[in-house]
Amino acid sequence: MQPWIALLCLALALTACERNTSEPDAGTPPALRPSPSHPSPSHAPLSPAPVEAAGGAFGLTRVDYALLPGWPEDDPSGAIAAFRRSCAVLFRRPASAAVGPEGRYGRTIDWRPACAALGEPEAYDAPAARRYFEIWFQPYMVASRGRSEGLFTGYYEVEVKGALQPGGDYRWPLYRPPSGAITVSGTPDRAAIEAGALKGKGLELAWLDDPVDVFDLHIQGSARMSLPDGSYRRIGYAGTNGLPYVGIGRLMLDRGHIGPDRATAQGVKAWLKDNPEEARALMQENPRYVFFRWIEGDGPVGAQGVPLTAGRSLAVDPAFIGYGMPLFLETTHADGAPLRRLTIAQDTGAAIKGPVRGDLFWGTGAAALDLAGGMKQKGRYYLFLPRTLTVALAAN
Repeated sequence: MQPWIALLCLALALTACERNTSEPDAGTPPALRPSPSHPSPSHAPLSPAPVEAAGGAFGLTRVDYALLPGWPEDDPSGAIAAFRRSCAVLFRRPASAAVGPEGRYGRTIDWRPACAALGEPEAYDAPAARRYFEIWFQPYMVASRGRSEGLFTGYYEVEVKGALQPGGDYRWPLYRPPSGAITVSGTPDRAAIEAGALKGKGLELAWLDDPVDVFDLHIQGSARMSLPDGSYRRIGYAGTNGLPYVGIGRLMLDRGHIGPDRATAQGVKAWLKDNPEEARALMQENPRYVFFRWIEGDGPVGAQGVPLTAGRSLAVDPAFIGYGMPLFLETTHADGAPLRRLTIAQDTGAAIKGPVRGDLFWGTGAAALDLAGGMKQKGRYYLFLPRTLTVALAAN
C-alpha cells in the first residue's frame, strides 16, 4: 500500500490537536514503529496564522503547493529518511518542550502526529513523499524585514590524512575542548594555540599532515580521516574558543591574493597551499579556534545530534528556524542551474546568521567539494509547518 493512501486509515486518536502534555510510552517512538497504515488530519487543518512579511525582523506568508517553484519536479523521498531522524529526536523530548526559538513553532506534541505518520522511508517513491508532505504540512515563505531573498552556501565533510600519534608529516594537531564545554571562554586565540598554548596538556586528539587541511576542517566542522594503517575514523565539531569568526576569503579578495573568479573554497584552499608562509599569518587573522571529538557510527553529525544527509540537510540559524523543520529551498547551483529541493534543518554554523540564510550539506570528499565550494547564491526558502498546529507569530 502506498504511504499516502495508508495515511487515511488510522483512528483519530493520533491526530488530536489539544496540547496534551502526557508522554508516549517508554518503548519505541511511534515514528520508528513499522506500520501498515498511517494517520491523516481528521478535521479542517488549523494552519498557523500567516504573518505577512511586510516588515519586522521575521515573517511568514502562506504559499500554496501549486505556487511552490520546483515542487512537482523534486523527489522529496530523499528528505524522508532525514526527517525521520529528526522525528526520533523529537520523540525523545517531553511533549511540552518548545519547538523553535521561544516555542515559536509550538511544542513537540504539535509535531508528533506528522512524525507518527511517517512509517518506513523505503516505502516512499517521489509521488508518495510529495503526498505525505502535502497532507501533513503547510508551506510558508520566510522573510526578513519584508525581503524573502537571502544567501545560500554549501559545505561538505572533508577527507584528510591523519595519525593518532605525531611523527613524520603528521605535525599539526587537532584538539579536544580544554574543559569539555562547547564554548571555552578565556581560551587563547588561533595564533596563540598554533604557537603552542595548549601543547602538553593532553588535549591532542590526532595530527594531520597539512596545516591548510586543519584550517579547512575548522571551517567545515567534520572530516573522514584516513589513518596510516588504512582504517578510517570520523571526527566532528566539539566546541570553540568563543572568539568571533573571520572569513579569510574576503580578506584575500580585498588584498588581491585572489580574483573574484577564484573566490571559492577550492580557490582559497589552492592559494593557501601554494603560499605557505603568507597563509599561516592569514589563517591566524581568524581568531576562532574549533575543537573536535571522535564520531562513532554514522556521520557526520549536525547540531541537532543526528547524522547529516547529503543534499538534504540544511544548516540554519536556530534563532529563527527550529532544528528538524522541513524547508523547501529555492536557489541555484554555482553554475546558475536551478536548485529546488526539500531539505531538513539539522545543523548550524558560525557564519549562518539571519532569518533567510542556509548552508546545504553536500556529502563527503572531492565530489561534494565541487558542489559546495562555489556555492554562494541568492535564494529563498519555505518553511513547512504541521497543518494540525496553530501558531501565533508576531513580527519583531
